[in-house]
Amino acid sequence: MLKLYGFSVSNYYNMVKLALLEKGLPFEEVPFYAGQTEETLTVSPRGKVPVLEVKQGFINETSVILEYIEQTQEGPALLPGDPFARAQVLALCREIELYIELPARACFAEAFFGMTVPEAIKEKSRAELLLGVGSLGRHGKFAPYVAGESFTIADLYFMYSLNLACGVGEKLFGLDLLAELPMAKALLERLNDMPNARKVEADRQAAMPAFLAMIAAKK
Repeated sequence: MLKLYGFSVSNYYNMVKLALLEKGLPFEEVPFYAGQTEETLTVSPRGKVPVLEVKQGFINETSVILEYIEQTQEGPALLPGDPFARAQVLALCREIELYIELPARACFAEAFFGMTVPEAIKEKSRAELLLGVGSLGRHGKFAPYVAGESFTIADLYFMYSLNLACGVGEKLFGLDLLAELPMAKALLERLNDMPNARKVEADRQAAMPAFLAMIAAKK
């Protein structure tokens, strides 16, 4: 059986978890936190989550895990078979990650965990978030899904990046990042309401108190 290492508060962990659920695959969740201990680095070379354990060993990096699952497992396809359409989905994934998720992540500490982020970093993140959402508006189709007619891994990146990025935009900058993209906003609401997505969210909320306690203990 596939084993998914990580924790339910991680958006990248939840991307893989929802992919496994949507494909109807059995898997075991293994609690695993990022770190630099010898034990952690044996599982994850950079000490990050998520990690997928298969018969041959461990696979790290979310994008690689998702492609591996698509190439080796049964269930509804989350990537198109056509090479050009596939490239468009993968490009959207990278754009969302690089131009939206990463700029937002620089501000997570202040937006969600009561810490302080330097003003220069916040201003840089704000500018990059606006550029990233602009790119999403030009490249995303939202017809009805991010890349077109079917649910793909681009929707996983969109959902688990924009949920957080919109929180950063609202909490720190008073911005509605999707105000000019009503179709994207509607899609985000639909994705969050998927039965498996609701299950993942319930697990995230249940895990949050312990995660916050762990963060507080490290301060």
